[in-house]
Amino acid sequence: MTLRTTSTNDDLDWLLDGLVDQIPGTRNAVVLSDDGLVVSRSSSITRTDAERLAAIATGQQSLARGVGEIFGGGVVHQVIVELTDLWLFISSAGRGTHLAVVAEQEVDAELMAVAMHTLVQQVGQQLGTEVRVVREHAEGGGPG
Repeated sequence: MTLRTTSTNDDLDWLLDGLVDQIPGTRNAVVLSDDGLVVSRSSSITRTDAERLAAIATGQQSLARGVGEIFGGGVVHQVIVELTDLWLFISSAGRGTHLAVVAEQEVDAELMAVAMHTLVQQVGQQLGTEVRVVREHAEGGGPG
């Protein structure tokens, strides 16, 4: 069972705020774990919407991984979704984490990609999450 918390990594939160503030047209930024939990979020997004964005980004990453596996494309580096009025950028951010950014259609997509890459490079180790392990109990004759 995974426990949900309302706290995020304050050291990363302010960096995400910087990304949102630096790139015109950027609305929200979230760092999420592979299993869809919010690790950090910009102040521009509510906790509830950050959790929704994390779930969406996890799904997109999963779809992209499937394409890579089936068609021999390798590891997913970035997913970009273009909507009528928005962009969704999702980049691998560290061991077990991803950076998801929502921006207006007018954002400079190349500038955004560079800014996301730079952020990931700057904070590398802080973005990694440990793999969650489910431990089985020996009670009831199960594996121990």
